Amino acid sequence: MPELSTIAIIGAGQMGGGIAQAAATSALRAIVHDPFPGALDKCKALHAKLLARAVEKGKMSQPDADAARARISYTPNLDDLRPAQWVIEAVVEDAKVKKDLFARLAALFPDPAVVLATNTSSISITEIATAAGPAPSQARVVGMHFFNPVPVMQLVEVIPGLATSPEVTERTVALAARLGKTPLKANDRAGFVSNRVLMPMINEAFYAWMEGVADPDAIDGIMKLGCNFPMGPLRLADFIGLDTCAHIMNVLADGLNSERYRPCPLLKQLVTAGRLGDKSGRGVFEYPGR
Repeated sequence: MPELSTIAIIGAGQMGGGIAQAAATSALRAIVHDPFPGALDKCKALHAKLLARAVEKGKMSQPDADAARARISYTPNLDDLRPAQWVIEAVVEDAKVKKDLFARLAALFPDPAVVLATNTSSISITEIATAAGPAPSQARVVGMHFFNPVPVMQLVEVIPGLATSPEVTERTVALAARLGKTPLKANDRAGFVSNRVLMPMINEAFYAWMEGVADPDAIDGIMKLGCNFPMGPLRLADFIGLDTCAHIMNVLADGLNSERYRPCPLLKQLVTAGRLGDKSGRGVFEYPGR
């Protein structure tokens, strides 16, 4: 098996862009694909900004930053990903969208040595893998859950599906370590570990607000000062995206067959109103200018 040198990242949003930057600063070539040229332009500008900031802070030399930027390419065409030896999907958290994409990826990369990884934060790896075709192809599908912001956050949850081969799992662990991350394995259960624990806590913070236990500033302040959280649960929900939080809660409820995981009515109401958090300029809190 040739040494890994090129990774394809599908999705030029915060997660995909962050994964590409982590790969490029680890001496890997990264090809970022997104069908929307505007998303690619935004991703490219963000890479330039973040690498320049790393140089300013003395975390990276200018030649190293220039070399990292040169390792990243951007394309709206899926066929341009063919040189990649590893694919990481980082598109919207929707099972149908991911399965449709993995069916296309399995056809685009017939070589079973090419790993097809998903950055899903909650959806079953086993379910996504079924779109890749027969069992031999499903063996190369694995969960590789990064955390936002990717260049800063240390963890990668590595989640094998029912058909994932032990070799692919170990290769995924090795790649995460090469990217400077700490890989920790989780089983293929709804929400894995991070969101199985985090999202019910966030949901409970919405219930506390809805039921008048305290206002949002107090809820977040109490959790920060009393539990040493770096960010309050309601502020974190805005950062993640309230629509994403609600979706993950529904995945947990369906996957664990328990209605207690359904999103809080107030959370659903905010999503219906278009108050999605940072990305819309208003969620629990307001973000003028975004």
